[in-house]
Amino acid sequence: MIIGIPREVLAGERRVALIPDAVKSLVDLGVEVLVQTGAGEESGFADGEYEDADARLASEAAQVLGGADVILKVQPPQPIPSADDAHEVDLVTEGAALISLLKPLDELDVIERLAKRRVSAFAMEFMPRITRAQSMDALSSQSNLAGYEAVLLASTALPRIFPMMVTAAGTLQPSRILVIGAGVAGLQALGTAKRLGGITYAYDTRPVVKEQVESLGARFVELDLDTGDAEDAGGYATAQSEDFYQRQRDLLGEHVAKSDVVITTALVPGQEAPLLIEEKAVQAMRRGSVIVDLAAEKGGNCALTEADKVLVKHGVTIMGHTNLPAKVPANASQLYAKNLVTFLDHLLEEGQLNIDLEDEITSGTLVTHAGEVLNERVRSLLDERGAGKAGN
Repeated sequence: MIIGIPREVLAGERRVALIPDAVKSLVDLGVEVLVQTGAGEESGFADGEYEDADARLASEAAQVLGGADVILKVQPPQPIPSADDAHEVDLVTEGAALISLLKPLDELDVIERLAKRRVSAFAMEFMPRITRAQSMDALSSQSNLAGYEAVLLASTALPRIFPMMVTAAGTLQPSRILVIGAGVAGLQALGTAKRLGGITYAYDTRPVVKEQVESLGARFVELDLDTGDAEDAGGYATAQSEDFYQRQRDLLGEHVAKSDVVITTALVPGQEAPLLIEEKAVQAMRRGSVIVDLAAEKGGNCALTEADKVLVKHGVTIMGHTNLPAKVPANASQLYAKNLVTFLDHLLEEGQLNIDLEDEITSGTLVTHAGEVLNERVRSLLDERGAGKAGN
């Protein structure tokens, strides 16, 4: 069986699905690995390193996508640059498998293409949050890096330092950092900001995370809100009513105004990011303060955020980066490759792909197979879209 690693074509994506050490691990599992030349270059891995790990190289994406039984990618399949109407999916052999961060609730056109191509497509975002799948959890591995990078970006943009400093010329007060959303990215942001010497605070609609926040030396911000149904069975935040969000914005605004840095991470899978910081809250912040909005790709938690832009509004720097893990591609690729190798080890049986639909990990991540969309939520979104088109 051949595993294919194409070069990522999405602008700004510097990660690679497999690093050379991961190639060695797969070769030991009895498979062949085919890598497109230059695939690891932006992550710091030369073609020669892949060859030393017993991978074969191919110069063209078509050779990799069309010559592999299983394709590993970081981003969902993309339109091919400088090729009219051509798409990466079109180059994949019918019936092959694809494992990637697919964004299946957003990239519905790609999902339809994959189903028509009879590709067995696995979405790493849908990895079940169960103990035996922890080492396969790509969302967590990448979110850790996003939280870390968010703090570093804020620290360089802030015109003040994070820690208290006592000098002969006077005492410098520490910065206050508020993290909204205490998931993986938020907790990493808290830990990083604390290590840099900041005074850290966190807010989350899920009271259950209070202990985790406090274990990192941060203070948990409690608002006068009913948050009884704020978490789903998978541990993710659930959507709330607009009345809830308005009350939340009003109460959060007081804490935002007191903060030197605000890092927002609040996302609800498959939906636009909830608006948590209104313009009036930004206006109330001290000049020079910083907001890093990790929900920028889904509209942002701040009313003034613009995706992939760094803006200054009312004297506050607002960062809308949508792919922070790609800013540290060597480590991001290392972690992601480990997730993929562990997942493949689970899927492979005697060097061949074994799709066991009775297995919770396999069925949970499998979005398309044998020409069908298997995931119920994705299928429902496609049905809704189809009904909408018919109605027009």
